[in-house]
Amino acid sequence: MPTTADLATLLTAARALDDGVRHDEALALLDSLGVDDDRDRLAVLVARAEVVARRDWLGGRRSGAEHPLDAALDLAAHIGVDDVTAWDLAMLRLRREYADALVHPDGTAWFGPDGRDPAALAELTDRARRLHETAPDAGRRGWALMCRGWVADNLVGDREAAPAYFAEALGLGREVTDHKLVFDAQRHLGDHLHDDGDHDGALVAWQESAESAARAGHLTGVLAQQLLLAVLARDAGDEAGARALATEALRWAGAVGAVRLTAQLDGFLAGADPTAPPEEPTGQN
Repeated sequence: MPTTADLATLLTAARALDDGVRHDEALALLDSLGVDDDRDRLAVLVARAEVVARRDWLGGRRSGAEHPLDAALDLAAHIGVDDVTAWDLAMLRLRREYADALVHPDGTAWFGPDGRDPAALAELTDRARRLHETAPDAGRRGWALMCRGWVADNLVGDREAAPAYFAEALGLGREVTDHKLVFDAQRHLGDHLHDDGDHDGALVAWQESAESAARAGHLTGVLAQQLLLAVLARDAGDEAGARALATEALRWAGAVGAVRLTAQLDGFLAGADPTAPPEEPTGQN
């Protein structure tokens, strides 16, 4: 007797594997789905694009050629899609370009506006604004706000504008019970509180961020927040506690191959502050 399964359920399972840093298993599950309908094929390609994007980000590298998102955009143009699907694809494209912009061609991190094309920054900023203004629902509007904050904070270098975007995204994340959105918003709001010297406020934000990442099953999100909580422990003079937190997070990050996070944890244990601005004129989640 043939085995049948609901496509939406399988896509949810693939995304859960992705959140658990089981990228190979997620891609294997998606590749095993034999779908004939073009719209189902598009849904699978979108899920593949999300997994590949997360894998590349954690590996500390730019996206490569033959990315599933390119195939998804081509298929969408061929078959035509509704406004929500078109918005989702535009968001995936923006997030891919944003992630690529945070990495120099040699693989080193690249924050801030130095060395960037001002016209390209303006175009990316404008696309994030349009996605915010055209978001079809509250959850998507929250993620568009996060994108506006990321671009302002990490590419444009406008630290004054970003917190308002993150704060509004936090409210929307709570409204729609999107734990991953709450994680990301509080992660970035806590960063601003920390920079402003409000360590108590940063602690509250980063604790909620870690809890929300856990509720979302977002493994590397939890580990990234453990690093920031270790920063606060060091700030408070608890070096032993800071090192204990970071050492355990490092073991987990290394075990799952989170290259970017592993490097940050190694740096912290060597005495570096991962929340400090870059020392050189080259300049996440």
